[in-house]
Amino acid sequence: MSRIDLRGVGKQFGAASILNEITLTIDPGEFCVFIGPSGCGKSTLLRLIAGLEDPSCGEIEIDGVIVNDLPPAQRNVAMVFQSYALYPHMTVHENMAFGLRHQKLAAAEIERRVAEASRILHLEGLLQRRPKELSGGQRQRVAIGRAIVRKPKAFLFDEPLSNLDAALRVQTRVEIAKLHRELGTASMVYVTHDQVEAMTLADKIVLLQPLGGRADMPSVAQVGHPLELYHHPANRFVAGFIGSPAMNFIDARVTALGDGHVQAAAREIVCDAQLSPQGLQVGEHVTLGIRPEHVIVGQGPQRARVNHVERLGELSYVYLDLRDGVPALLAKTQRDDIRIDDEVPYSLPPEAIHLFRADGLAQAR
Repeated sequence: MSRIDLRGVGKQFGAASILNEITLTIDPGEFCVFIGPSGCGKSTLLRLIAGLEDPSCGEIEIDGVIVNDLPPAQRNVAMVFQSYALYPHMTVHENMAFGLRHQKLAAAEIERRVAEASRILHLEGLLQRRPKELSGGQRQRVAIGRAIVRKPKAFLFDEPLSNLDAALRVQTRVEIAKLHRELGTASMVYVTHDQVEAMTLADKIVLLQPLGGRADMPSVAQVGHPLELYHHPANRFVAGFIGSPAMNFIDARVTALGDGHVQAAAREIVCDAQLSPQGLQVGEHVTLGIRPEHVIVGQGPQRARVNHVERLGELSYVYLDLRDGVPALLAKTQRDDIRIDDEVPYSLPPEAIHLFRADGLAQAR
C-alpha cells in the first residue's frame, strides 16, 4: 500500500498561478476525488502526481519517496485517460500486455496478470478484439485493465467517464467502485466535474477553487468526506458548488442572538437558525443558505406564490416568489399537487439553515 503526500505544491504557467498552497495526504487504499469548476486545476494536479507536469514549488511524496525529479515511469503509478489512449492496431490482450512486455516480464507472468485483470473487468470474451470493435464502456474497461496489470502503487483517473452516455456512466461508475473494493490496497485518485461521481465514489473529496491567476489564495476550498462537505460546507463557495440543484442564497440581516440560535431576516423571510452566535452582531449583514431539498412546501408559518414548477417524475422543483415576481427560493419536493400561481405555506427548518458572513466563511453550529 502507498501513501501520497503533497506539501505546499503549486503550479504556475508564466505569471499566472493555476494551483497554490496544496498540502494534502491521500492514505493507502483511499479513493480520493478531485472536483471543482472548469479551470480550477484538477487535471493539472493529477498530472503533477503522475509526473507529466513539474510543480513550480512544493514536494510530492509517494510511498515515502520524494518524486519531484523522477520521470513518470519510475513513480509506479498508472494513469487512465479520458481518451482511453489504446493502440488501435492491437488486440485487447496486446494492449493490456504491451507495458508488461516493455518491462521484460516473463511470458507466464504476463499471461497471469492479463487473465486476472480480464476476470476482474469481465473482458475474457473480448481479448482478441481490437478497439474499433468495442463500445465506449468496453474501451474504458480495457484502459483500466492496462493499468491494473502493472500493479501500481496508485491509480490516477482523469475524467474517465466523460465520453460515455448517461446509462453507461452509471454502469461504469459502479464497476470502478467494485474495482476499488476488490483491489483494496491500491490508492485511487480520480478527477471529475460530475458531482454524482464524486459523492458516490469518494472516501475523500478535495474541492478546488479557481484562482484566476492569483497567487494570494489557496487552491483547496475544503477536504473531507462527501457528506461532510454536503452537511458542513466550510464557506459559501463549497456550499454553492456541492449539491444539485445548488443551495439557495438569500441576503439577510441578523435581528437577534440567543444561546445556540441566530435569528435573521431577509425580504419576507424571518428564520431562526440553530447556529452558534459567537462573533456575530445584531444588524450584521449575512447570507442565509438552505438547500432546496430542505425547504418544506405545504406547511409552515410563511407563504409565497408559486412562480414555476418543474416536474421530474419522482420529484418536483417548485420556485417560490418572495418579492416582485423574482423566483428567489427553490424547493425540491415529492409533492405533485402544487400548481403555478398557488399561494402555498412553507418553512425553513432551523437545523437546515446555513449562515455565511461577509468573508464567505460559514458560521459554526
